Amino acid sequence: MKNNYKAHKEPLVYITKRGEMPRAKQMLIKSIVILIGIVFCAGLTILLTNENPLKVFKAMFMGSFGSPRKIWNLLQASAILLGISLAVTPAFKMRFWNTGAEGQVLIGMLASIACMIYIGDALPSWLLIIISLFASIVAGSVWAGIPGFFKAIWNTNETLFTLMMNYVAAQLVSLLIMYWVPSGSMVLGLVNSNSQNGWFPTILGQKYLLNILIVAFLTAAIYIYLKKSKQGYEIAVVGESENTARYIGINVKKVIIRTVIISGALCGVMGWILAAGTDHSINSSAVGGNGFTAIMVSWMSKFNPITMIFSSILVCFLQKGANEIASNLGLNSSVGEVLTGIIILFIVSSEFFVNYQIHFRKKNRKEKAE
Repeated sequence: MKNNYKAHKEPLVYITKRGEMPRAKQMLIKSIVILIGIVFCAGLTILLTNENPLKVFKAMFMGSFGSPRKIWNLLQASAILLGISLAVTPAFKMRFWNTGAEGQVLIGMLASIACMIYIGDALPSWLLIIISLFASIVAGSVWAGIPGFFKAIWNTNETLFTLMMNYVAAQLVSLLIMYWVPSGSMVLGLVNSNSQNGWFPTILGQKYLLNILIVAFLTAAIYIYLKKSKQGYEIAVVGESENTARYIGINVKKVIIRTVIISGALCGVMGWILAAGTDHSINSSAVGGNGFTAIMVSWMSKFNPITMIFSSILVCFLQKGANEIASNLGLNSSVGEVLTGIIILFIVSSEFFVNYQIHFRKKNRKEKAE
């Protein structure tokens, strides 16, 4: 009996999936995990610099809110990350794992820059901005639509397909820069820097205000589209079960292709914003990894556009804070990226504690007797 009991006793540590948790409790768990991540990074920085921990936290805060310019830069960075997160959300909600947002934004950006280069002097700025927008939407739609079509017709692996398209987009950008810059420096510089044709206008003295307003409009539009429209309902049903979708008469192939094209079009819009409203130039790393960070933001927000607002601001705040710590405390610039990666790892791990619970075996009388 003793051996039989030992064979069937529960393990020392085991994990179970949680049921539905109140939103307030979810936010509490996430906040605690993120706070632990910040404290961990502060401790690591203290070990490297022997600085006062309060100075470390102050540097993190000042990195985002130290001046009006830094606040606007935070809002701008958050808007770009939020916009790309919104772009991948319809595809992700449909369980189409679009890892190609980086390339889709880049190709949309390339289309805008090409318009600014080739027809920048022939059209008024407002018309050039509109034409650039349409060019970016078409480019992003095509870039996403190719893997979407293959997925719908031949059930190819969309994760690998969209990921490989990122590298193709980057190489295409490098090729065209080589063509546009005959000197071989591979640095394009500001396009139309003298005339500023194709550039977003400054509103109320703020360079990035129009960018933020456009993303705010997109946030409201995507929320309504996913929550209130028939197409949003079809996306949710296909994401839950393709067989169920077919049973109730939904054309699954059509929904997949349409949704992925919409996702690519939104990425194209973000490329347009980067080209016309932010950088006014392009290189192969112009998106800065936001296409991959956006996947985390979308997933962490459970595909809710409103929650993504706060998630995007949080991620950008932590990134800028980590960079400020590295620069102000005399560390290598790469340390900022390391700290950012650690904090993002803690953010991702917070989802584990929201969805799963860790149990430890309690010793009963029989075990104590042994």
